[in-house]
Amino acid sequence: MKKLMVKLLLAALLMTLLAACQQTSTADESGEETDADQEEKTLRILTSVVGGKTPEEHAEFEKEIERLTGISVTIEKVPTDYDQRLLTSMSAGEQYDLVYMTKPMMDVLVDQGALTELTQSIQDSEILSDPAVIPTEEWELITYDDGKIYSVFNKFEGGTMPLIRQDWLEALGLEEPSTLDDYYHVLKAFAEQDPNGTGQDDTYGLTTAGLYDIQGFMSAAGVKARYVIEDDGSRTIPYATEAAIPVYEWFAKLYAEGILDPNFATNDSGNMQELFLSDRVGVVTYWDAWVGLFNNIRLNDDPNTSFMAKGLPGVPDENGEFMLRRGDPSVWAIPVNAEHPETALEFLEFWHTPEGNTVSTLGVKDLHYTVDENGEYELTELGEIANMDHGVVFPNNTNWENPFGTLPGVEEAQAVIIEHAQPEVSTADWPQAEKIVERYVFAAITGDMPAAEAVERMHGELLAADLIDN
Repeated sequence: MKKLMVKLLLAALLMTLLAACQQTSTADESGEETDADQEEKTLRILTSVVGGKTPEEHAEFEKEIERLTGISVTIEKVPTDYDQRLLTSMSAGEQYDLVYMTKPMMDVLVDQGALTELTQSIQDSEILSDPAVIPTEEWELITYDDGKIYSVFNKFEGGTMPLIRQDWLEALGLEEPSTLDDYYHVLKAFAEQDPNGTGQDDTYGLTTAGLYDIQGFMSAAGVKARYVIEDDGSRTIPYATEAAIPVYEWFAKLYAEGILDPNFATNDSGNMQELFLSDRVGVVTYWDAWVGLFNNIRLNDDPNTSFMAKGLPGVPDENGEFMLRRGDPSVWAIPVNAEHPETALEFLEFWHTPEGNTVSTLGVKDLHYTVDENGEYELTELGEIANMDHGVVFPNNTNWENPFGTLPGVEEAQAVIIEHAQPEVSTADWPQAEKIVERYVFAAITGDMPAAEAVERMHGELLAADLIDN
């Protein structure tokens, strides 16, 4: 019996040695690994914003990522109902190596234990821990109370603000508005005084994409969107308080007089953009970056255009304070069931290098832009359509400079955001609360319900659902 055991142990040892020999046989004389010992790096990524604008461009974008990183990526881009798709996929245990989201959705998934903690990995990364790449204060936006971090930024988020047709103001001889009354008179003129010169009644003063984002006007009442968490931990939603009533009544007046686009509640951002670019509306509420993008689109269409978009700080409260919205951080996270978490982290480091900044903004070399022998960059026709946005408009990396410079008007708009914008507070409860808030605010604006009644019922329903504490 002992002899048999010895033979078995020797056989096992021999197999181990043979396996080791086979592994080391793939190394060359210098001891370095050859291609035969290296597994192909792959990633499966879910996103709503990153990649090409068409399926053909998207495939080229994936190839460009592989060329630059050596990682074979499959980027599944979901343009509509993204959060629902993300939640469904995660709940079903579908495996992705990286998923894109904003802070409110991250709050939900962190609460569910669905995301990998990245605190130590970020600290250990020379790229991600470099404050010149991602400023230290930015990390505070996505660090939880226990000091843990579960994601890495996709880009630097600016903020939302009223964007006005400055050329319409000048054409009609109007002053830049600063109070709600000022805005009413300017918006009424935009709707009634033929600012686009067509001779037809085909313009509105204002449009939005639902409540996205009326904060610049709610600022007049000192009312902040989403949650405010008091020192004792109690939750309030200022949009559901009496302070908001006068602003809802102001919107209702615009709606009743045909100054506010009647489709505001069902518009998506694309509808809003199209109305602004096609000379149909004088003010939209959108991102600071889009001041430059709007101006650039029209300049590309017609270098002699009079079109001029400008970002405004909204309306100050009685103390002269402005309250604009700083955008929810957009981030990449690694699910806990990811197959290739180390490769995912490698991709996140690449995303914040100059090469990653270039592909995420300009797109694919020789498809979206070209570089001549003198290092001069030029956008192709496809590049002009994409408008330097392949998921990122402004990278976090302060070491990177866009070779095309800054788009017209955007620096001034960003200065307003930096001075006046504040992050909003979201919790895991906000997606449920938002539905209630939207329903009653829409009812108040469209006149289906008096503003005071809408606020009272909104507050009561939120309280009954345990979504607020007072």
